[in-house]
Amino acid sequence: MSLFIAFEGGEGTGKSTQIELLRHSLEELNRKVTSLREPGGTPLGEYLRDWLVDESRSLEPESELFLFAAARAELVRTVIKPQLQSGSDVLLDRYAASTTVYQGFARKIPLRHVNAANSLATDDLVPALTVLLDAPPEISLNRAQLRDVNIKNTKRFEQNSISFHQTVRDGFLRLASKDPAKWLVIDAEQTVENIHSLIRRKVKDLIL
Repeated sequence: MSLFIAFEGGEGTGKSTQIELLRHSLEELNRKVTSLREPGGTPLGEYLRDWLVDESRSLEPESELFLFAAARAELVRTVIKPQLQSGSDVLLDRYAASTTVYQGFARKIPLRHVNAANSLATDDLVPALTVLLDAPPEISLNRAQLRDVNIKNTKRFEQNSISFHQTVRDGFLRLASKDPAKWLVIDAEQTVENIHSLIRRKVKDLIL
C-alpha cells in the first residue's frame, strides 16, 4: 500500500533534508518513491512558485490563498493521486496545513474560507502522516538565511517578523494537537541523524 506523507514546519526547519533521507530509506526497502514540493511539482505550480516566493512582489493574503490553492489542485489531480494509484509513496514538502497556518492563522483570513479552499484544492486527500519539524523561529530563520545566502531573491515569507513566524509555529502545533494520531511532532533542534531516525521508525510502523 502506498503512503502519502507531508512535511510541515517553519522556514529553515530542515524539511527538504529529511524528505531526501526518507526517500533513500524507503528506496532501500524496494519501495517506489515520489518526492515533491509545494508550490511546485507541475509546470503551473513552478510558475506560481516564482510569484509566491519573490520578495519583490506584493500580494494580498486572499491572492496568496487562491494561488496556493490553484497550484495544489493541479498537483493533487495530475501528480499525487496518479502516483499513489500507481503504487508509489509520495513525500511532499508542505501541504494544506501550511495554508491553514500561513494564510489562516498568520494572515488572518477567516478559517471557513481557508478550509473551503483547502477542501476543494486537495479533493479531500489527507496524508497518512504529517511530520512537523518544530523549532523556535529565531533558530529556524537563521538557518534559512544561511541556506539562502547565495540566492538572489530571499524568500518572501522569510521577510516577515519574528512574531509572524511565532504565530506560524504555534499554528502548526495547534493543528498537530488536534489530530495526534496523524501527526509526528519532532524537535528540529536535534541532529539531522536523530530526526531521520525518529521519522524512519514511525514510517516503518505505518508500513508494517
